[in-house]
Amino acid sequence: MSINKMLLTSTVGLGLFAGIAAADGHAKTITIATVNNGDMIRMQGYTDQFTEESGIAVEWVTLEENVLRQRVTTDITTNGGSFDILTIGMYETPIWAANEWLLPLDDLSDDYDAADILPAMANGLSYEGTLYAAPFYGESSMVMYRTDLMEEAGLEMPDAPTWDFIAEAAAAMTDRDAEINGICLRGKAGWGEGGAFITAMANSFGARPFDENWTPQLDSEEWANTLNFYKDMMDASGPAGYATNGFNENLSLFQQGKCGMWIDATVAASFVTNPDESTVADSVGFTLAPDNGLGKRSNWLWAWALAIPAGTQQEAEAKQFIEWATSKAYIELVAENEGWANVPPGARTSLYENPEYQEVAFAQKTLDSILSADPTDPTVDPVPYVGVQFAAIPEWAGFWTEVSQEFSAAYAGQQTVEEALEKAQAITEEAMEAAGY
Repeated sequence: MSINKMLLTSTVGLGLFAGIAAADGHAKTITIATVNNGDMIRMQGYTDQFTEESGIAVEWVTLEENVLRQRVTTDITTNGGSFDILTIGMYETPIWAANEWLLPLDDLSDDYDAADILPAMANGLSYEGTLYAAPFYGESSMVMYRTDLMEEAGLEMPDAPTWDFIAEAAAAMTDRDAEINGICLRGKAGWGEGGAFITAMANSFGARPFDENWTPQLDSEEWANTLNFYKDMMDASGPAGYATNGFNENLSLFQQGKCGMWIDATVAASFVTNPDESTVADSVGFTLAPDNGLGKRSNWLWAWALAIPAGTQQEAEAKQFIEWATSKAYIELVAENEGWANVPPGARTSLYENPEYQEVAFAQKTLDSILSADPTDPTVDPVPYVGVQFAAIPEWAGFWTEVSQEFSAAYAGQQTVEEALEKAQAITEEAMEAAGY
């Protein structure tokens, strides 16, 4: 079954292999909340092997990214106990671990080889040196582009493009009659959707959400330059309705041949080059995310990872699943069945030392992008936080979701960029003052 079809047919609360009994006659079942991204959907297709080997049934709750964040945050902050495993990332993990909401993963087996996890991922998923979430895959962001359309436009993609080149190429590749948009970018509201993209982009424009004293900077010239550049480029060369497009919507457009370029998560590379999924699979190139010559590229750093809430009654079973799903053996299982290009990327050092994986077209660009993102030094001017496309403070998810809603309204023409930034500044000032910064 294709990934896109699986995304459509994967339902909330899908129970897989229910009824397998433990020795005491009761079914062992763990419930996992996850995001409806392609690699996570693929993992569900292999869960029968885990169940057969372990006798543990798995119940999936598969949600759109913004909904997942809301559901798992509500559940863990209220001690709801709905899930045995949560799919979370580098933002939530250290904050929730500090609150003792997650169980440490400091006793995984020797065979699991936790030391093999890429340091960039392990560091972001740890608190005080202890791992609290295991990366299923890791990512940065990069440019994915149509090599055929670039050639037709008479342009050559640089190894390290600027935003000015990206805008020029987007205009040259746009063909409204053929329904080809020169560029597809996230505009969808949500701190981890369009909010994450525009924050990473702003880094390369010299913008920052706060100065070193936590004073909000959304009313700065750098933020105005970022949003105006984004909106002008997308209005001229982007798809209709881009203000509501996120990762999955843009993935679908690119696979259908309707995007000349797409700047997004490196993990998408396997889906745009899979001939069973993508109509343009044989004409996709990859390069680093763009910059503005200020010393910072516009790529982020993230991992979708599996963590265990402290309130679970199935700790041993949850750890057994996490070891299985994020292991080197799982990577080999996918490679054997679907090829090395389709394994979950960005999580393990050994993957990038594997000669077979090194032959995958996007492998090195993915690693280069991951290694170039520095959460401890994300912006041109200094900031008091850690994080590239987010600030690792508890309040960020709440107020940056509101900020991203104002930005999306500006993209949609419901207000001006200036009005959006004025509201964003007020939202951020109020949030920071209320939090005592």
